[in-house]
Amino acid sequence: MGCWYSSLQLDWYRLRWRPKYYNPKPYKLWVKRVQLQNNQFSGDISEAFGEYPNLDYINLSNNSFYGHLSSSWGHCSKLTALKISNNRISGSLPPNLNNASQLRFLDLSSNEIVGMIPKSLENLVLLITFKLDNNKFSGNILLEVGKLSQLLIFSIAANNFVGLIPQHFESCQGIINLDLSRNMFFGKIPYGMGNLKMLEILDLSHNFLDGQIPQQFEGLTSLQIMNLSHNNLSGYIPSSISQCTGLDSVDVSYNQLEGPIPNNKAFLEAPYDSLRNNKGLCGNHSGFKPCSTYNQRDHTRRHLLLIILITFGSLFVVISIFVLLIIRSRSNIRERRPREITKDVLEILSFDGKVAYESIIEASENFDSKYCIGEGGHASVFKVELPSGQVVAIKKFKATGQEDEWCSLKSFSNEIRSLTEVRHRNIIKLYGFCASERHSFLIYEYLEGGSLAHILKHDEKALELGWMKRVNVVKDVAKALSYMHHDCSTPIVHRDISSKNVLFDLEYKAHVSDFGTAKILSLDSSNWTSFAGTFGYAAPEFAYTMEVNEKCDVYSFGVVALEIIMGKHPGDFITTILSPSTSSTSHQMLVKDLLDPRLSTPTKQVANELVLVAKIAVACLNSNPQCRPTMRQVSVLLSKELHLSNLLLDHITISQLFGLEFPTP
Repeated sequence: MGCWYSSLQLDWYRLRWRPKYYNPKPYKLWVKRVQLQNNQFSGDISEAFGEYPNLDYINLSNNSFYGHLSSSWGHCSKLTALKISNNRISGSLPPNLNNASQLRFLDLSSNEIVGMIPKSLENLVLLITFKLDNNKFSGNILLEVGKLSQLLIFSIAANNFVGLIPQHFESCQGIINLDLSRNMFFGKIPYGMGNLKMLEILDLSHNFLDGQIPQQFEGLTSLQIMNLSHNNLSGYIPSSISQCTGLDSVDVSYNQLEGPIPNNKAFLEAPYDSLRNNKGLCGNHSGFKPCSTYNQRDHTRRHLLLIILITFGSLFVVISIFVLLIIRSRSNIRERRPREITKDVLEILSFDGKVAYESIIEASENFDSKYCIGEGGHASVFKVELPSGQVVAIKKFKATGQEDEWCSLKSFSNEIRSLTEVRHRNIIKLYGFCASERHSFLIYEYLEGGSLAHILKHDEKALELGWMKRVNVVKDVAKALSYMHHDCSTPIVHRDISSKNVLFDLEYKAHVSDFGTAKILSLDSSNWTSFAGTFGYAAPEFAYTMEVNEKCDVYSFGVVALEIIMGKHPGDFITTILSPSTSSTSHQMLVKDLLDPRLSTPTKQVANELVLVAKIAVACLNSNPQCRPTMRQVSVLLSKELHLSNLLLDHITISQLFGLEFPTP
């Protein structure tokens, strides 16, 4: 009936209608505005609404429409508002929607739309409202948000987006509502957000953001609501944020924040739950201790530290001169007599250095080959029982005859000494090291269960490593790497994660080993160009960047995770599933063909666990390092309830990537 009118408004009448019986084709030229929201209309929307050359406004929100969005919407050249929120729309966004160049209001929230946001939508430069929240979108956001300079509302909350927060929001100077919450964004909050002077609502909660809250947030003079909760933000809350006089509501709970709570009404009157679960907040708030004692102690500590630095700085200069003179004297002596063997550059926790050194040499009969339990290109591993009865594993570096290599190892003694302080239930203990002209070796805890590589190569032992044990191995390795990357005082990159460096105790508890030669990264450096990894596990970007960072470990973890469920190294399978040309039709296979055939078919519950492992492994193998998750994200996902983890990883659908489906148990 309404097709005879240029404007049709039937909202809030609770009408029922199935559009498949409706044929509007003869009246397309007359339709300009359609308002059918807040009813009980249902049916497949895919082809029900075609091309309307004069359509200006359509609102189908709060109904029960289903189906896919037709590409025909892109041909509505005069359309200014497309609102189909709170229905059951599925499929992906049509890329040609950008052809509706007059579009100002796009609201597709609360549906079941999947896939990525087409980059072409950045051409909708007149957009004022952009709402895609509460859907199943995924992947990185590739569109340049800065081109949408007219934006007032940008909401993509409660989806499965990953990667860094889009840049250049500062170009959207009029934006008043920015909601990126409940996704999987990681990295730092862009400084440019502090330039949004009209912003009233900012919600970045429930992501994996780290780093500090930008000082530039003082520029958010119109801000009323700020939610940064459930991230991994650290450092102080900028005191300058107290200049945001319009701030009414804040939530920074469940982070790693510390120091004074800003002298701002919103913070001082915030409920305790909005500030709880941080590292060490203090201030004039009923739920926290005052900062006065803390500040005085901190001032005294800095003053004392300054005195100590000056004193020891002077002593260091004197001692350095003295040591240089001794070294020069000894070098002259060495030129006149044969080089003596030194053995006092040994440090072992809980042992006296020289005694331990002699005990190791004696117990191993000067590293006799009968004690050797493994050998690699750079070192050999020996099983040695000390006189005390303690069994240790000695990784002895092979001599090359070049004294500069010994000096190089010795130059890393401080870093290796720090590694002896690493304590985690899934990391092999490093007891100590020796860096001498005669021998250079590391002393590790010895485990009797053997390596993952060894177990997977032997059918009988592989059968003992059942499906749930394998899932737990993946979780153990993830916990170990998360600790090394995120919980050590200085981040540690392993650099050589592989199945040979995952060792077991007798109860099949996994432990990461051989991290003693890892480079301890300073906070502003991630380069160490000597390759010591294992081919087949090393990240592809290392070949051309020669940069080693945490993302390299993430890639190696992905390889190991696939190896655990496949029972063998993935090999060319990695190239196949990550190739841009791969499609679900060109590489069809069942997961039963992917899983280790030596084990029986997993139950449905275990199969779901293996799906989760496979999804995470594929995410870790992303060719773009910045798009890989962090090990903390991986560990959190593996520890979450299964249905929640799979919900977060719906964007890595195994069937979409390479046609995998689990067989019914």
